Amino acid sequence: MTTIGKRIKSLRESKNLTQTELSEILGMKTYTTVSKWESDDNFPKGKDLKTLSQLFDVSSDYLLGLSIEKKANIKQNDLISNIIETSKKLKVNRQENVLNYAKTELKEQKASNSKVVDISEYQTEKEYPYYDDAVSAGTGQYIGTSQKETITLPVGFDADFVVPVYGDSMEPDYHDGDYIFVKLSVDLSDGDIGVFELYGDTYVKQLVIEDDHAYLHSLNKKYKDMLVDADSDFRIIGKVVGRFA
Repeated sequence: MTTIGKRIKSLRESKNLTQTELSEILGMKTYTTVSKWESDDNFPKGKDLKTLSQLFDVSSDYLLGLSIEKKANIKQNDLISNIIETSKKLKVNRQENVLNYAKTELKEQKASNSKVVDISEYQTEKEYPYYDDAVSAGTGQYIGTSQKETITLPVGFDADFVVPVYGDSMEPDYHDGDYIFVKLSVDLSDGDIGVFELYGDTYVKQLVIEDDHAYLHSLNKKYKDMLVDADSDFRIIGKVVGRFA
């Protein structure tokens, strides 16, 4: 594993700099601090970290071992700084518009990142427990009274059961009539696609968590989010781990 010290040393040597020369560039009187960095006895912070990033043309995250991409965050950090500085000049109502737009973009990004594995990657057949009542991608269905059967499909997901989807609220990723593969779990994270029971009806939705409440989010923009809070009759059934069209 590459340590912070090894990365700094490698970058310094790539510039043909000695520890003393690097220290002088950083405005230090001795090379002791650089030596401690490269020995992993300490690590750069604040102004020194920023100066090193600019000198070696790498991101701060790369220097600190938080990223394997040398330049991945430089443009992003500059962009974020510009957004913040520009937003400060706006009136409060316009700042709220910026925030709401950013939240919408974040929801769409989470939806894009949560797409399941394509079935073309599998070439096997497997039996699954199957419930004949569809989970809703719209109006809600109750799975508790469904008839349990067995279904054989040419895919090999690690799932506890299969149910069909009803409705279009999860399009374009999940369509009416698709089979979804569900792994029983209550440990879902923000952005996960899962099967949920809300007030007796069962839905396939994306879980969006915000502070003291959550939403069941539809990927189809024509459907409104469904609020879930401490007073809701709500439970998580499982996580969607695959889809078969």
